[in-house]
Amino acid sequence: MARVFLLLALCVLPALVSAARPGRNPFSVQGRVYCDTCLAGFETPKTTYIAGSKVKVECRDRKTQDLVYSKEGTTDSTGTYTITVDEDHKDQVCDAMLVSSPRKDCSSPSAGRDRARVILTSYNGLVSTTRYANAMGFMAAQPMSGCTELLRSYQDFDN
Repeated sequence: MARVFLLLALCVLPALVSAARPGRNPFSVQGRVYCDTCLAGFETPKTTYIAGSKVKVECRDRKTQDLVYSKEGTTDSTGTYTITVDEDHKDQVCDAMLVSSPRKDCSSPSAGRDRARVILTSYNGLVSTTRYANAMGFMAAQPMSGCTELLRSYQDFDN
């Protein structure tokens, strides 16, 4: 009888524990990459989105800043990327960041728009596993025509 109980404990208990453990729900990090065609430092009606840009998600230990996780992705034809992250990173600081642009005329990362913080934990009250990162941008080498008028219209609106 003791052997049957021991066999039952060794075979059934691990299965019960595995069944009780919640399954992993991967996170989906989504965002867009743009070309700042007016050198404005933000998106405008003249902004274009960059297909084929490389982006990555990096997570670092909150205390030591050691790199714990990194995964790269590429934007689609609309400049949108989706990177699947399988693990929960509750004690880490995670950022989506620009890696490279396929456009030679728009390949310099825009200061302050080269990364976006993303929260990759399910211990924060959010039900959805989709995390939306702020848009990130590269600066055009030269402003496109019509930008002066566009930026002037923003100043007129402020007055």
